Amino acid sequence: MRIGDAVTTYDADEAIFRTPTQKFWMGVLIVCLLLFPFISSPYLLFLGCMVGIAVISATGLNILVGLTGQISLGHGGFMGVGAYTAVWFADNLGLPILLTIPIAGLTTAAVGTIVGLPSLRVKGLYLAIATMAASVILHFVFVHWESVTRGNAGFNLMNYSVFGIELNSDFRIYFSIVPLAFLAVLGQRNLLRTLIGRAFIAIRDRDISAEVLGVDLLKYKLMSFGLSSFYAGCAGALWAYFYKVVTPDSFPLDTSIFYLAAIIVGGMGTVLGPIFGAAFMALVPEMLKMLTEWVEPILPNAQVHLSPVKGIVFGVLIVCFLLFEPHGLCEIWRRIQRFFRLWPFKT
Repeated sequence: MRIGDAVTTYDADEAIFRTPTQKFWMGVLIVCLLLFPFISSPYLLFLGCMVGIAVISATGLNILVGLTGQISLGHGGFMGVGAYTAVWFADNLGLPILLTIPIAGLTTAAVGTIVGLPSLRVKGLYLAIATMAASVILHFVFVHWESVTRGNAGFNLMNYSVFGIELNSDFRIYFSIVPLAFLAVLGQRNLLRTLIGRAFIAIRDRDISAEVLGVDLLKYKLMSFGLSSFYAGCAGALWAYFYKVVTPDSFPLDTSIFYLAAIIVGGMGTVLGPIFGAAFMALVPEMLKMLTEWVEPILPNAQVHLSPVKGIVFGVLIVCFLLFEPHGLCEIWRRIQRFFRLWPFKT
């Protein structure tokens, strides 16, 4: 049972790591993340990079949906803006990755702020339709603004470098993705301790009451859209550098639904929820794919026959999960933590 963690100051109460045990396990996590690319297979390294990008994007959407309570179906479009911005500046101006990623984030934040303007007047389903319409408009721009996006042909990225180190493998780009994912999660955690984060939560819980208490709804809603879009833009830029190709079909509406499902499965409004949800949504299809490959020696052409079934199984897993654990994977983790904190007493 955990003891000795009583706090006597507000600063101690607001600390991210309140006990030496938490600091220890965070150190263990950092060491494991650093050692992972050295001991994993190329396939697992590919999955690790993919999950890292998903964590950044899901964390951004969690700020908008989980903390502020604003529904968005335009997250995939925002990632597309970030990807196209990064590759355009890299291809036409030769800017390095250390500059293109923040530029992509800031550009996407500006677009997301404009898209968030209707949020003061509409909410719920109507806001979801408005953001979905924005995603459709952005896809139209990706296809037809050929002077910038090259239309359906898109961009093919060549190898690029950071500090003279050419990032021509998953092993090397891993050390660009994971630190940014770590900073993204840490930024969200710090946001909860600030006035802005508390204003977001007040708007989510009851926007009318928040306005009565002096919270500027338009200011903070637009700030939430901008911050969420910044995360999406950075994730889109990393996605472009990772896959080295960007086309209008790279970020369909399904991408927005993917990330919305990720934060629901992981646990909306929590710090760990986007991590769990992104990992679940990214790894479960791969596990189903591996299962299909194992069945193929017994059932010839299993890949062809079971390909539609994988999508059905994936959807059923999510629905069942939401029915039996509506608070997400994060709640399961909390129950495990409570068990060990109170052991040997009953929870």
